[in-house]
Amino acid sequence: MRLDPGRLRYLVAGAIVAALVIAAAWPAARLVDSGQAARGPVRETVEAEGRTRLRDRYVIAAPIAAMARRLQFEPGDSIEAGQVLVVLDPVTTPPLDTRTRAEAVARLAAARARLAAAREQARAAEALSDQMQAEAARQRELLTRELVAAEAAERTVTAALRAEREAASAKFQEATARHEVTAAEVVLARGSRDRPGDAALELAAPVRGVVLRRHFESARPVQAGEALLEIGDPAGMEVEVDVLSADAVRLREGMAVELLRWGGAPPLAGRVRRVEPGGFTKFSALGVEEQRVWVMVTITSPREEWEGLGEAYRVNARFILREVQDALRVPSSATFRHADGAAVFRIAGSRARLVPVRTGIEGEGWAQVEDGLAEGDRVVLHPDRELEDGQRVRVRR
Repeated sequence: MRLDPGRLRYLVAGAIVAALVIAAAWPAARLVDSGQAARGPVRETVEAEGRTRLRDRYVIAAPIAAMARRLQFEPGDSIEAGQVLVVLDPVTTPPLDTRTRAEAVARLAAARARLAAAREQARAAEALSDQMQAEAARQRELLTRELVAAEAAERTVTAALRAEREAASAKFQEATARHEVTAAEVVLARGSRDRPGDAALELAAPVRGVVLRRHFESARPVQAGEALLEIGDPAGMEVEVDVLSADAVRLREGMAVELLRWGGAPPLAGRVRRVEPGGFTKFSALGVEEQRVWVMVTITSPREEWEGLGEAYRVNARFILREVQDALRVPSSATFRHADGAAVFRIAGSRARLVPVRTGIEGEGWAQVEDGLAEGDRVVLHPDRELEDGQRVRVRR
């Protein structure tokens, strides 16, 4: 049967119209961003702002009322232990009365007791440091033979470094106590009735370090106990970080820390030395009242890497709470709450399939997937509320 050409044209036009209607009514593929499930490290972290400080510092104060000569040192100048920092020309002082002399004698006895205690603490800290150094050497030797885990050896090395810093701090405290004894002896000698003529008094540095701050420059009269200079050892630099109390309860001594945005390119390594037991109230930039806690961090990177870091410099600290080195992970933006757990939209061909997953730790933009996905699966990133199971999708290029 031969079709009439006019009827054939009508049939073709009708088929085209029907196809256009079906195409218009057919749901369009939703344009989505995609990511891939792959293996890699996942870390749960807490980040907060902090500042550097010298753990051990000493304030040179006037032991007596005197006329201080002009200071020759400026902040940043290096000094050696025993180097004269300040010269005082004493004013004429009357002899000490009975009560004042008794107080001076008591202060001298207390200073000598503190010196004895500091000396014993320094010996104990030095012995512990030697022991930890030997243990670290043994662990390194065992690590070369693959007889211990690398993490255990790293903890031992960190403990040895901490013991070394504790020993240095104990020696600093001993030198400080010795200087206090000298100052107390000077006060008692100046008030003696049979003392010789008042000679210039030289105040020497108790330890090696640098000048941090001077409280005056030109010659001027000073009173007993007035601060003159502050000195410290830059090698004992640490970082104090104020964190939210809700985060502080999750921090532990020895926990790894990364120090960021300190001025250098690579992050510095550190360890939590102490979490303060008491908190304080602080108002945020938005006026919100927060409870904060001070956390002290020891810098474990070599000193040569952060020589330019000074006191009270701003630093960001990232505390590593938990870490999995080889985890199956997806971008955190792919996961969302579903029922009593979590889920993702897995891209199967041109369809989005709702897949419940069991997640582990999350942090730094990644989520660990313990069950529900396989390596190489592609998932939808930032799925919106309108996306449904089985809906057609098209990946944005």
